[in-house]
Amino acid sequence: MEQQPRSLKHFYIPDEQSFYLLSHQDAQKLKDWFELCHQQLQRLGYANIEYIGKGAFGFVFAGTAPDGQSLVFKFSRVNLPQHVQDRLEDEAYMLSQVDHANVPPLVEFQRVKKQAILVMERAAGLDLEQYSLQQGPLPARLVVSIAVQMAAILKTLREFEYQDQNKPIVHGDIKPSNIMLDPQSEQIALIDWGSSVFAQLDASGQFVSNSVMELMSADLQQTNARLGDVYFIGEDQLNGALSSVRFDEQGLASTLYALASGQSSRFGRKVITPNALNLPKELAQTLTAMMSDDPQTRQQGGDYFMANMAYMKNMVFADEDKVLYKPMIPCWMAPKKREIETVVYSSRKSFLRVENYHHELSYLNDAQFDRYYKNYMQGMGETEKAFIAAVGRLGKFPVVGGLAVRWQAEGVYIDSSLNLHDPSLKASFEMSVNNVVVLARAIHRQGIFKSCMFNAKDTLHVERESESQPFIPETGLRIPYDLADLSGPQGAPLENRSRMHSYFEDGDDPDELLKLPTKMMDVIKQLNDIHHTGCIIFEALPTHLKIHSYYVLLDINKEPQFAALLDELIQLIPQIDGLGISGFMKLPYKDTRYFEHMDHLPEKFYPRNPHAGRTA
Repeated sequence: MEQQPRSLKHFYIPDEQSFYLLSHQDAQKLKDWFELCHQQLQRLGYANIEYIGKGAFGFVFAGTAPDGQSLVFKFSRVNLPQHVQDRLEDEAYMLSQVDHANVPPLVEFQRVKKQAILVMERAAGLDLEQYSLQQGPLPARLVVSIAVQMAAILKTLREFEYQDQNKPIVHGDIKPSNIMLDPQSEQIALIDWGSSVFAQLDASGQFVSNSVMELMSADLQQTNARLGDVYFIGEDQLNGALSSVRFDEQGLASTLYALASGQSSRFGRKVITPNALNLPKELAQTLTAMMSDDPQTRQQGGDYFMANMAYMKNMVFADEDKVLYKPMIPCWMAPKKREIETVVYSSRKSFLRVENYHHELSYLNDAQFDRYYKNYMQGMGETEKAFIAAVGRLGKFPVVGGLAVRWQAEGVYIDSSLNLHDPSLKASFEMSVNNVVVLARAIHRQGIFKSCMFNAKDTLHVERESESQPFIPETGLRIPYDLADLSGPQGAPLENRSRMHSYFEDGDDPDELLKLPTKMMDVIKQLNDIHHTGCIIFEALPTHLKIHSYYVLLDINKEPQFAALLDELIQLIPQIDGLGISGFMKLPYKDTRYFEHMDHLPEKFYPRNPHAGRTA
């Protein structure tokens, strides 16, 4: 008799955290759970099982059915409250209502013990967030093609009838990572219906209902909307309005804007404006209206988009798709020796917040909201949010190094050391860095922002049973470092001491709460006198100490002293007392770039006749 499948009740995946940053116990839980999912899907007859991603409420595997059909399996997180887990069944129901060639259909919804599994067809290609990271800002021709296809999907959702009643469907979470693109055919597919609901309001703002009795019994004050990704949803959805077909218009406008600008959010719209993205003037101005602060202008822009997008597909484009740019700060290309899983640690963010702000979104109790918004963007202006999001986008590339941005009254000073470990991503990465610079130039306040980028695979872990015990490192624990490649840009003759960058030139960091022991600080001061680049960050949790680092020794004659000091840091770990983070970053040398303030980029539209002036 075949053994019964084990229960799936022990599921655990922390949000937005690299596997390599987990404690040993949590990492083992994750490994066990992935293996269990793999076995369960194989027992159900599926092959070629692979893990492809996670979200706030679930995680996703792909596989092949016995008949060769490519499928996606979405599991709910069973460590969430039951009413949140039930959202996967809601998602399955909403997806079952949608019939469109650009929406992969539901195959089935099932439960294995307490574990819910949604099975759907798998769309070809890769999601537009990944495609954007590979390509950088997308060319106008492709942006228009995506816009045309998405407008057709939204039109179908608006015309949906449920049980012979007009009940438009709101997707509720339109963003680049929820749109798949087949690069060969350039056909798109809209996925992830976890935030979808039946609309309460139609395009004209009228209640969606076919009877007076339904209107009387409905709660016309309480929204049924799910939040979606606050990096992309519009003002109406963010502010708790009744669910409306307008939500998806605004999410789509944000998505098209992000794809055209090479960003991962909508927040930079007032600095890197749609009118500056080399889009056709008609589309650029429509997106500007759809993302306007004025509700009436947003509605007019949405009306124009839905009425005219089908005609925009007739626009003429040149064959050349390459986006031209010039790097604003240097980026080094490192040889791709191994896989880099980048983590971005940014400190000194507090000065980017508005003083005495009032938090108006406290009524929301949503995992997406808590994950994205409350923790580190609350109280920031749009441009400050855009800057933080742009720095975060750099962490989606295999890059190590750091940035130090200093705002003064006269302009912005940027020191950097950015080392990309995949030359094929050079153009996209450099354009993402340019966006960081452009957004920094539009921020008018005085302060310092620092960001370290390290490889999570190099993070060291020390664990203890309780806070009352010291952290005791295992024998042989070493902080890794590389020696400078003498043929590379950092292997130039050693700079004189006046150009050496210091750990300590900017003083104590007000955002860091962990105070390191005096002896550790003495060692770090000695390290500071050796010419190297990189960072070290101590993150002390109640029972888990993480030591994040990225080090390149530039003065190879000092390797014995450098290695000895790193070993001494390990030996001093038991003296760490307290919780929090303490980090130190050192750039290779001072090579400060200065930029004047600039509120927004100049207008740049796609030429009306792209072939004008060309010779045959």
